[in-house]
Order: sequence, then structure tokens, then C-alpha cells
Amino acid sequence: MERLAGPDANAGLAIDDDTPVDLREAYNDTGVDEVLEQLDRELIGLRPVKTRIREIAALLVVERARKQVGVATGAPSLHMSFTGRPGTGKTTVAERISEILHRLGYVRKGHLVTATRDDLVGQYIGHTAPKTREILKRAMGGVLFIDEAYYLYRPENERDYGAEAIEILLQVMENNRDDLVVIFAGYKDRMDVFYQSNPGLSSRVANHIDFPDYSAAELLGIAKLIMAAESYRFSAEASAAFADYIQRRMQLPFFANARSIRNAIDRARMRQANRLFNHRGSGLTKGDLITIEAEDITASRVFHGEVEGLDPSRPLT
Repeated sequence: MERLAGPDANAGLAIDDDTPVDLREAYNDTGVDEVLEQLDRELIGLRPVKTRIREIAALLVVERARKQVGVATGAPSLHMSFTGRPGTGKTTVAERISEILHRLGYVRKGHLVTATRDDLVGQYIGHTAPKTREILKRAMGGVLFIDEAYYLYRPENERDYGAEAIEILLQVMENNRDDLVVIFAGYKDRMDVFYQSNPGLSSRVANHIDFPDYSAAELLGIAKLIMAAESYRFSAEASAAFADYIQRRMQLPFFANARSIRNAIDRARMRQANRLFNHRGSGLTKGDLITIEAEDITASRVFHGEVEGLDPSRPLT
């Protein structure tokens, strides 16, 4: 895989300004369109997010073309910030970005390494640096996705070692930006405070992408995609019941967008299986095995006015 070159890669080349450039061919040769189409299939909505990803892909295609005609170019900084609530597709988009960067020659491997504070920060002196460097070593050549990144910074605790992890990250982000992209992710308000508290970090993160919550209609579409992928379907009554479920669930605490929808479908499948098993003596068809009925949805505690959090042992589904 060809890598983007540094500023002196084409020193001495003399290419006329009228040299033709075929960006369409350059784009088609990378296969990036396949990844972008996959992103469209996997994720409903998120138009601003998808637009930004396409802009990044376009930037790198143009950078490749500039290199080919002898224009001095340096690897752009592509470290990113993903902000939004849980279940809005941040990890999925990070996976696709790693593929895009690999196909465009920006990183060698194109893999994704996911980390949290516990993976980076040690509990005693001398423990943090080796932990952080080990994660960075694993991520080199790809993308490092740090979820709930604001937990790295705890100024109220003088004995906390998160600041050490941040300093190491800053150094590696600057020195290896042609072979590593770091994505910091978390709730928007907390991430804003995180960047305000770390000017050096903020200056190195060039791309800030906000992931909006899904609408009720988009969540229903996501539910049907999940169902189809697992060879299930809603009956007409179940589809209406699940639309009602979504409206109710969105108003309750701890709602996590697509993650909550997947959990609800998993519970509906269990109720359907139990219903079918209880009628195992009667004749069943393939249609029975793949169809979720309204009763499998309305048995949820959401329809009985229960609020999640009162009993942590009973997640709301």
C-alpha cells in the first residue's frame, strides 16, 4: 500500500501546471467508495457525520494527486474528536475510517484499537508509561479509539496519573501522525471541558465530529435492519407496537439510541422463543420462527411505567 509522502518526496520534479489530473480514476483505484457504501448500509441517518467522512476521504485523494504531480505535501493531521451519546455509531464510524485511511495509504495496517482510561492509566508510579506505550504500539499503523476520553483528566486528584498518559499521547500523536490516527470520544459537554483543560491536546485534534441522537423514525429503521440481519421480522401489529415502545423508551433515563434498540430486540426474541416453546405441542411454521408478534413487544416493562435505575439488577427492556 502506497503511503502519503513527506514534503520533500518530489523535490526536483518539474511538472507543468497544465498536466492533466484524473481524480475520478484516482478515487476509483482506492476502493474507498466500497467502504463509504458500506457505511451508508450499516448506519441510518447521520448525514452530517457521513458528509464529514466523505470530505476527509476527498482530502486524502487530492493529497495523493498532488503528490503525483510533484506538489510538495505533508501528511495532514487527522486526529479526531467524536462527540455524542452512547449508541450513535461512533465505534462503527471509527472502524470504517480506519479502512478508508488504509486504502488511501495514510496508515499501514488499517486496524482499530479501542481503549479506555483503564487501558492507559496505571495505579502507581511508573505504571502508566508502559501501559500507554503498549496500547500505542498495538495501534500504530491504524486508529486508536479512546472512549470516554475525559476520564483521562482528573485535576481534583493530585495523585492521579492520567496527565502522564495524556503527555505521552501528545508526543506520539505529533511525531507519528503519518502512521497513527487517534480518535477521542465521549459526551459532548464533558469533551468540551476536557479540551479546554488541555490546550496542547485541543490544538492537535483537527476534526471534531458531533453524532446527533437518532429520531424515532430512524430508530425504527435501525430496528428493522437489525431484525433483517438476524432473519427476523415484525408482524404489522408488532411494528406498530415497537414504534410505540421507541417513543416511550426515548423519554426514560439511560436511553442509549441504537444500543437500547438492539437490547430491546434481544429481549423480544427471548419472549418470542419462550412463547413458541410454551406452545411446542402445536404445529409451528417457519413463519412462526421468524416473526416477532406484538405481545413479544408489549410485555416490556416500558409499557408498565417502570423507570430504569430503581433496581440496577433489572435493566429496562
